[in-house]
Amino acid sequence: MSFFTYMLRCADGSYYVGHTDNLEARVGQHQHGEIEGYTQSRRPIELIWSDSFPDRDQAFAVEQRLKGWSRAKKEALIRGDWDAVRALSRRGAILRDETSPGSASPQDERNQGNNAISAHAGEGLSEGEGLSRSAPAIVLVRPQLGENIGKAARAMLNFGLTEMRLVAPRDGWPNPSAGPAASGADIVLERAQVFESVADAVADCQHIYATTVRKRGVTKPVVTPEVAAQEMRAARGRSAILFGPERSGLETDDVAVARKILTVPINPEFGSLNLAQAVILVAYEWSKGEALASPPSVEIDPPAPQDELDGMIGQLDAMLDKAGYFFPPDRAPSTRRTLRTLLTKPGWNSMEVRTLRGVLSSLANPRQR
Repeated sequence: MSFFTYMLRCADGSYYVGHTDNLEARVGQHQHGEIEGYTQSRRPIELIWSDSFPDRDQAFAVEQRLKGWSRAKKEALIRGDWDAVRALSRRGAILRDETSPGSASPQDERNQGNNAISAHAGEGLSEGEGLSRSAPAIVLVRPQLGENIGKAARAMLNFGLTEMRLVAPRDGWPNPSAGPAASGADIVLERAQVFESVADAVADCQHIYATTVRKRGVTKPVVTPEVAAQEMRAARGRSAILFGPERSGLETDDVAVARKILTVPINPEFGSLNLAQAVILVAYEWSKGEALASPPSVEIDPPAPQDELDGMIGQLDAMLDKAGYFFPPDRAPSTRRTLRTLLTKPGWNSMEVRTLRGVLSSLANPRQR
């Protein structure tokens, strides 16, 4: 079971920090005003940051530390700008937000001017400590085409991943062909880091996965994207996922750097995924634990009352009888039962029943044109 620390942006521009064991449900409660207190009068709210932890104590501890952070430091965290987070943590005095009582108290940061200065707000959370940066880095090893780098960035951002690392891109970096292919995922390309070797690219990572569908003479544990996502969320420290060049995939020496092999069941007679397809498979599994936007659920109307459904069936029965459909007569009862069974299966609601009755009426009495 995972526990989450989360940050909301309220309608008045202030931030709220809390923790929960059910992120989606808790955000929904805030959004609908079901939680009394700070956010209830500041809706609508927006989930702008969250991270998962293996136990409630860690999630609560991170919540308390984040509440002492300034607006600037929180916004650096939201952007994923860890250099700025560290720089703000090193300052001798940090703007501390006004807090209210309670374990899930908010920080009202609308006024940044001459807020009270606290000599001690904690050193905060720096990269790799306290706050688990569980989102993996996507490492593209010797990518060949700028278009494929852009498409991989697009796949990443769709599912909430923003950290791209490039190992010796063939055509150099930046690559003018990447931008158009990214279709707006510019933030991923702008932050992309370039390294000379795989070892350099994953030097700060403790959990490294190599994506491959072929055996390469390296004996390592093999996991699916789903299992890898669960492991990365539960693990402490940085994670990275390696993707090989378009033509040949990862070399044996690249795979040897990884701790585990990440693969998917695939047609043994045609194991050919392009780079962006491979990235999107992994990114999608990762996204299942994130609070990403989903199509809004629409409440389905209940089925129509039986008398409304019987009225529609009776109307159709009369039309068919008039047209001589029930022939021979001795088969009429069986045919009527079949029609009733067919018409009662869908569970039509009242609007649908009225619409169908209107259709039947038009067929029975067509308008003259």
